[in-house]
Amino acid sequence: MLSRMTWPDGWDALHAGRDCPMCNEGRPVETNYGVRVLAGRFLDAYVGRHAPQRGYLFAVWRGRHVSDLTELSGEELRGYWSEVGRVSAAVQRHFQPRKVNYEVLGNQVPHLHTHITARFAEGDLAPGAPLPHIRDRELPQAELAKDVAALRALLGHP
Repeated sequence: MLSRMTWPDGWDALHAGRDCPMCNEGRPVETNYGVRVLAGRFLDAYVGRHAPQRGYLFAVWRGRHVSDLTELSGEELRGYWSEVGRVSAAVQRHFQPRKVNYEVLGNQVPHLHTHITARFAEGDLAPGAPLPHIRDRELPQAELAKDVAALRALLGHP
């Protein structure tokens, strides 16, 4: 049985950019949710601290507040996806997954961001199916540090 979900309190204000946590945080190197591996022109990419499995990153749009791809200009849209692709290529090289998945959601925090998730032939929590949206499993610090260093090197980010 599915649990009954509701839209977050204040969603309309968040959607409009008022008190948006992703806008308000600026462009930090680290957050409670991840460690930055790329500070691009259009986005910041972070290795997630909490994820169902290793190989989870998220890319956050770093222009003006937008909640959907449809709000971007053509140049912004091309730039955003180009940088998502660049991050994905590094994920592919470092983790060597069977597949990389992408999710553009924003139902909880309506600020444009993309979840980038490596999917594995062996050891994947849900082979051939979507991963559970559980983001409360803290990844081991040693693995996180190794992945951050490797991805920064691949992306040319200090």
